[in-house]
Amino acid sequence: MSAAPPANLNEEADNLEDIEKQFAVKAVQHMSTYWSILEKVRGSTLRLTKMDDDIYEHLKKDFPEFDPATMIDEDAMKSATGKERWRKFMMAYEKKIDDYNFGTILRISPKVEYGKDETIFVPRMQFYAIEIARNRTGLNDWIYENDQKEQAATKA
Repeated sequence: MSAAPPANLNEEADNLEDIEKQFAVKAVQHMSTYWSILEKVRGSTLRLTKMDDDIYEHLKKDFPEFDPATMIDEDAMKSATGKERWRKFMMAYEKKIDDYNFGTILRISPKVEYGKDETIFVPRMQFYAIEIARNRTGLNDWIYENDQKEQAATKA
């Protein structure tokens, strides 16, 4: 004998869908804002949080093999071992970084713009760690430089 589904199942499903859409909108807004900032400020001079130094040092300690210049291996990152390593890393910021686990859009390579095939969805702390490393090593400076060239070309 199976139980009947709750009477409000469709309403609950609609609510979950609305929540997912709200998360997606927030993630896209964050992505757009970050790109706009990178167009206006060299990534190498940008601070994403008050804890950038600590996050960068922690990343280098816990992920010594990580090279911010290479393409992100999503399969490795989301494997059982990868998830456990990143979960341990992120939990250090649970009470220190607002929305540390909020879903965020990350470019898989510092050499490309945001696009459907060039991004993955990650928790905000992974985004911070990876983008701080990219910024510290000057890998995002090309975005500012390209925007400056475009600005100069439109003035000429």
